Amino acid sequence: MVPDLGKGYAAGHSTPCVRLRDAVKRKSVGILLFLVVVSPACAGPIRGFCPPTQGEPSRSVYLVNHGWHAGVVIKREDISPDIWPESQDFPDAQYLEVGWGDRDFYQAPEFNLWLAFEAATWSSASALHVVGFRGPVGTYFPESEIIEIMLSPLGLERLIGRIEGSYAKDPAGVPIRLGPGLYGESMFYLSRERFHLLKTCNVWVATLLRSAGCPITPPYAIMVGNLVFQARRFGNVVQGR
Repeated sequence: MVPDLGKGYAAGHSTPCVRLRDAVKRKSVGILLFLVVVSPACAGPIRGFCPPTQGEPSRSVYLVNHGWHAGVVIKREDISPDIWPESQDFPDAQYLEVGWGDRDFYQAPEFNLWLAFEAATWSSASALHVVGFRGPVGTYFPESEIIEIMLSPLGLERLIGRIEGSYAKDPAGVPIRLGPGLYGESMFYLSRERFHLLKTCNVWVATLLRSAGCPITPPYAIMVGNLVFQARRFGNVVQGR
């Protein structure tokens, strides 16, 4: 038997189901309006940063599509330790890959549905995942799509500055390590940013690229598919999936 949720409510007053429906509708419209408003401001390139102007030195970074989330790979010799001191935690690395996500879900050794739900609805904290490795990027990630993106030196500085700004630090200014990473020579660090449904790991990566001057709209990049779709427009696919 289906209960009559309308009984007991005076005329002119909506039922709980109607109020819930209207609340969801208002929230959906609000999200849509937010995307419409912010998109024009986030779509255009910053001239001379991504790609660099003709004749200007350039630096390569790599977007690595892991299938459900993405990371950014940077050559370690291109990283100024004055801007990103924690890059020195991997002295033998030729490249550093960095990703970001919900702390508990990201650190789980395998997919956990409850942690995924918790991350999307009420994340308690977030984490940075940094991996150091040597050799060609495609060799280290043979099953991943890889997009090379050319930046100016200043664009790269802005990108790594954005990474550095994500670290949570103790009162002495020391980054807070959470433990070993998921693969290779890697480490988890506590991040000061908050993970939520509209700020996923892929949105975070898009924000890195946007800070470097790339013509990308981070709010669209909730899923990895849109992130790489946008990146293909200004980057070069050097390895397919």
